[in-house]
Amino acid sequence: MTHSPQETEALAARLAQQLRGGEVLAFTGGMGMGKTAFTRGLAIGLGAGDVAQSPTFALVNEYVGRLTVEHFDMYRIDTWDDLYSTGFFDYLDTGRVLVIEWSENIEAALPEDTVFIHMAPGETEDQRRVTIEGWKGEL
Repeated sequence: MTHSPQETEALAARLAQQLRGGEVLAFTGGMGMGKTAFTRGLAIGLGAGDVAQSPTFALVNEYVGRLTVEHFDMYRIDTWDDLYSTGFFDYLDTGRVLVIEWSENIEAALPEDTVFIHMAPGETEDQRRVTIEGWKGEL
């Protein structure tokens, strides 16, 4: 449970310290659940700085630090043709960390070892219940 966007970022920064490259991190959760805040924490934790912003219109943003992060927004992806047009498959197996918002829309295309980060509201407006599935490290 995190209690603010800053706590969400701090959790992500701890995760970033353990990333080695090649991980696929797939977010689930509705609008405003903190997916971009989590990604901002990853970028900060990897030394890219406070650069993360929602790639809603660009579809993919790149952040370069200790590792390169490719930040995808799959909100408007409805078909396999849409997915191919993003270049998503070209990024797999590149050693980059792929961060995918709205991963529900491309679940069938995600690698078997994808780490899912489920984000849901808590009891107050700023609380988020963050569940990380498939992560083998510690937080």
